[in-house]
Amino acid sequence: MADIQKVSVALTGGQLAALKAAVEAGEYATTSEVVREAIRDWQLKRELRQEDIKRLRRLWDEGKASGPAEPFNVEQTLAAAEARLKDVDAE
Repeated sequence: MADIQKVSVALTGGQLAALKAAVEAGEYATTSEVVREAIRDWQLKRELRQEDIKRLRRLWDEGKASGPAEPFNVEQTLAAAEARLKDVDAE
């Protein structure tokens, strides 16, 4: 079993009531179990957020390395998009 250490956490009355209600409903054996699951969820979200940040930084760097932006022509872009949609509809 993992090294278990105790820590003190301050919760609002509503948060504590929700923890106790989950245990009383039989969803969890203890309030500690609820908190451990919440921390696992937080860790996963944190890892995903860090991966997103890395991906955005990579895309940013690729964009910067691709050179200066070209002028954006709305009419040309819309015409090209409409042509692609017609091709898709024709299939």
